[in-house]
Amino acid sequence: MKTKIAETHIQRKPRINVVTLGCSKNIHDSEVLMGQLKGNKMEVVHESENVQEDDIVIINTCGFIDNAKQESIDTILEYSALKDEGKLKKVIVTGCLSERYKPELEKEIPNVDNYFGTNDLENLLKSVGADYKYELIGERLLTTPSHFSYFKIAEGCNRPCSFCAIPLMRGKHVSKPIDALVKEAKFLAKNGTKELILIAQDLTYYGLDIYGKRNLADLLRNLSDVEGIEWIRLQYAYPSGFPMDILDAMNERSNICNYLDMPLQHISDNMLKSMRRGITKQKTLDLVSEIRDRVPNIALRTTLICGYPGETQQDFEEMKEWVAESKFDRLGCFTYSHEENTHAHSLIDDVPADIKESRIEEIMEIQQGISYDINQQKIGKTYKVLIDRVEGDYFVGRTEFDSPEVDNEVLIEKADSYVTVGRYANVLINRADDFDLHGSIVK
Repeated sequence: MKTKIAETHIQRKPRINVVTLGCSKNIHDSEVLMGQLKGNKMEVVHESENVQEDDIVIINTCGFIDNAKQESIDTILEYSALKDEGKLKKVIVTGCLSERYKPELEKEIPNVDNYFGTNDLENLLKSVGADYKYELIGERLLTTPSHFSYFKIAEGCNRPCSFCAIPLMRGKHVSKPIDALVKEAKFLAKNGTKELILIAQDLTYYGLDIYGKRNLADLLRNLSDVEGIEWIRLQYAYPSGFPMDILDAMNERSNICNYLDMPLQHISDNMLKSMRRGITKQKTLDLVSEIRDRVPNIALRTTLICGYPGETQQDFEEMKEWVAESKFDRLGCFTYSHEENTHAHSLIDDVPADIKESRIEEIMEIQQGISYDINQQKIGKTYKVLIDRVEGDYFVGRTEFDSPEVDNEVLIEKADSYVTVGRYANVLINRADDFDLHGSIVK
């Protein structure tokens, strides 16, 4: 019997288990990696809980802020311990944390087999016996439901924001050519993708490096022409130098969602200047006003930072007042994280942790009331809803004004209606909470 097990062990091909941490850009990178592995006829799974002793685990890490870094470190330690126990074959680490802290990681966690950076895909593949296949460019193995896909149009960032370590981990901005992105979109559409969620460190910088101009509007029109793509959503737009022709394309094309995720970070001029955002309070107010004037039905999402070095109570009160007046459709809030080798790291991290947290709570309490009021106005209206999943007694979907995981959801009782996951349905909203809508199918 022992011999038999040993023979099976020798003959078994290692399975690659990819574990993804962090943002949607990491999800995209893992999907590209998995597509390459599958193209090399290797067995690949995503975040399988059923760990096998011949598995090679590849951990795609995040190194953006303290909590994300700690989660990445904990995950590396968890899998390296399983390796030490003989419960898996190899542990390989890639992504932002590895790019930024490779020497320290090699010293502190030496039983990891290999560490690779964010732009080291070919060497990573070689380490597991696979070749980089250029014919697979644009093809991916989706980890999201097949009906939507995070669609990365550029890598890296040229912005000088004082608090951000992304350029240290991802490098300078590099746009992907329009023809390559259209090819990728056609591949995804052919395989059932209906929604493209455009992502980059900064969407609005797209094209400057390869076309000599901000070219996001042209890209949007080309993607809009791809048969089968019914929604195109924009995330991570930078406010400074915002290209207004994006809004023209949004108005022209029905499959470009009236949705914009634009992280503004703060409104106090003192904070914006120290953050090196390249914009003032008045210009921010004017930009938001003009966007809403030109696309009256747009849903605006933003993110803010609380507790940046030197943030006074007056700075915070100014932000609170602005949030209450601006009434963003969606809003997220983060505590400032003091990151090594960033410009802000030279400043004193002088806002206590409990004050940072209490400020976030105050902002989100204001936003909760805004979200409730906006949702109440949707009662009695019918929306096109993309059905994402079944959960308990409900079908769960989204309108064009909502992105997966971070925004509102539409709940439809299974007992009342039947819909198909991955398809659209017209839904009448009959009840609304702070962050959820409840509706019924319009037949």
